[in-house]
Amino acid sequence: ARAGEQGRGFAVVAGEVRNLAQRSAAAAKEIKGLIKDSVSKVEEGSRLVDESGNTLDEIVVASKKVSDIIAEIAAAGQEQAAGIDQINKAITQLESVTQQNAALVEEAAAASESMASQSKGLQQMVTRFNVGDVDLDDSSFGSSAPAAASAPAPRATAKVAPAPAASKAPPSSASDSDEWEEF
Repeated sequence: ARAGEQGRGFAVVAGEVRNLAQRSAAAAKEIKGLIKDSVSKVEEGSRLVDESGNTLDEIVVASKKVSDIIAEIAAAGQEQAAGIDQINKAITQLESVTQQNAALVEEAAAASESMASQSKGLQQMVTRFNVGDVDLDDSSFGSSAPAAASAPAPRATAKVAPAPAASKAPPSSASDSDEWEEF
């Protein structure tokens, strides 16, 4: 009976060992699955890290390109500012030259008016002289062609009128002489 009791105890222990072995096998399978899952997740994480590294490299390259473009834009802006400054200087010079030209035109117009006035004064002074039979009308002044070839005019025996006094000449201003000195 002793062997029976011991056999029964051995069977109980063997059953427990079997149950423990089955549970260990199931736990080992579960651990193996978890390890496979962890390995796949680590591989996925490693792949994502590699992709992130590549993306960061692309971002660095793109940001360098953007920085270069910004530097080019800044340089172009400076060149444009310099160009605009040159244009402004040229416009200022053009305005100055235009003003000088306007002043010269005014001076030329004043000189022309003065010359016309002096010419009329000289014409009036010349018409006072008696030149004989020659008709000195306005059309003969300014004509550079010689008089028609005809018989020479007989000398007049009449006395030539004396030249008009200097007081009858049109008054000339100091500005007229200044203008003539410039030209």
